[in-house]
Amino acid sequence: MRMNAKGMHYRIINEKIRLAVKIGEREIILDNINGQRYIGCGLKGKVRIIINGLPGNDLAAFMDGPQIIVNGNSQDSISNTMNAGEVRIFGDAGDVLGYSMRGGKLYIKGDVGYRVGIHMKSYQDQFPVIIIGGRAEDFFGEYMAGGILILLGLNAERSSSPMVGRYIGTGMHGGVIYLRGK
Repeated sequence: MRMNAKGMHYRIINEKIRLAVKIGEREIILDNINGQRYIGCGLKGKVRIIINGLPGNDLAAFMDGPQIIVNGNSQDSISNTMNAGEVRIFGDAGDVLGYSMRGGKLYIKGDVGYRVGIHMKSYQDQFPVIIIGGRAEDFFGEYMAGGILILLGLNAERSSSPMVGRYIGTGMHGGVIYLRGK
């Protein structure tokens, strides 16, 4: 199924996604996304959503199983309290990614903002993973209680900014953070 979301309210987009999943669609392509929030929020099942455009805040929040692919950048709060599934961002992403994430995987090709992985935790048999190809700002892994954060810092040598900001793992009491390089 393919949907032109230009100018469409996020509630309508999500209603159409839920209906499509209910009738058995396994791949949904959203074109012309421009800041619409909550895409995939609370969605369950085996479905792939491909987003062409810039999704708004809380993409994949409370999601439980689907795969979301964003062909470009994304805003804040991706995978907020996500239980399971996979999100791939082929660009940069904003702040507070993976907040209280309990399971699933989040991949970002580019750079990320502040407070990535904050309060991320393993939950029962779920184990969250966030892998970032670029750089991260301050408070990376703040209050982390479980899971894995991986920061690769690819192309960081081209920037005058450090690969990661200050206060890495502040208040961290579980999980693992891996940084590639110094």
